[in-house]
Amino acid sequence: MNTFADTLADAVELLRGLPRTREGVPAARRAVAAWRADRPQTKAQLVTDVRPGSPIVDYDLVLAHPDGWDVALTAPTGDGVPWTVDHSTHFASGRVLSIGDHEVLVQNALLTLRTRAEGDPSIQEELIDHCLLEELIGQETGKATAQEIQEASDGYRLRRGLLTRDAMMRWLENVGLTLEAYDNHITGMALRQRVRARVERETARDYLDRHPGEFDQVWAVWATGPEQELCAGPLTARPADGVEVTSAVRVARELPEPLRQAAAGQTVGPVPYGRHHLVGEIRERRPADPDDPATLAAAGRAGFTAFMAERRAAADIRWHWL
Repeated sequence: MNTFADTLADAVELLRGLPRTREGVPAARRAVAAWRADRPQTKAQLVTDVRPGSPIVDYDLVLAHPDGWDVALTAPTGDGVPWTVDHSTHFASGRVLSIGDHEVLVQNALLTLRTRAEGDPSIQEELIDHCLLEELIGQETGKATAQEIQEASDGYRLRRGLLTRDAMMRWLENVGLTLEAYDNHITGMALRQRVRARVERETARDYLDRHPGEFDQVWAVWATGPEQELCAGPLTARPADGVEVTSAVRVARELPEPLRQAAAGQTVGPVPYGRHHLVGEIRERRPADPDDPATLAAAGRAGFTAFMAERRAAADIRWHWL
């Protein structure tokens, strides 16, 4: 039986053999994943540091000790100074933001996010999902193609209204990104979109077969706003101040939650909904069409959500600084 000392020796050799360029990071992750699969008791995690303005990357390997604590190994390149030490001495190593004499440290930023996320866990879930998708990206065999990168960049810029080069350059300056950093970000985004599209294709049919009612085609009309205003008249009446009326045909699961299970002709509410109330009416409800591309696309989105929820539930998640 291998001792922990043997495992450490193997881990050092693993670290020394990992590719040290940005392009080699996915291969490094795959190598560590394969090494961990042969040694599940180590719960090995690869920590990657991409040096700013450099193609060189450094790694740490974190291993679970048999006695219940963790061991971190570093195999730096160049001058032999571990990157964790090198970066800890940098004047801005712990800072996220400075305005005048005021500084926001990593701890403060993460605590702020945690407080904000108490009523909206999506912020923390997004961070977790980012890590989980990065793990899946490490298992991809091909680099992002030029078309994938272009599509990811186009979508990113359109969502932010960055329609000209001048607007793009001003935005990069405002958020403190270089073109190189933006390109790296978009390349990662392109690979995450590839993984997501694949998971959606693989899960759509199965999710639809198991949850057909969630994909009924539903014509619904609903209004949201203060309860007293919603009780004042029919939905087709001129909306009062603070009341928003919506009429739409959607799959059931993408309707407001109080309407998803309602039958055709049924009126719901007023019921609490978000910060206000909701009243709605189901005008028509038709069974899901398993051959409809839009229905399959919605099932794929739901399948991806369920897939990520399962991975979050199974993941060994540790929040640092919190």
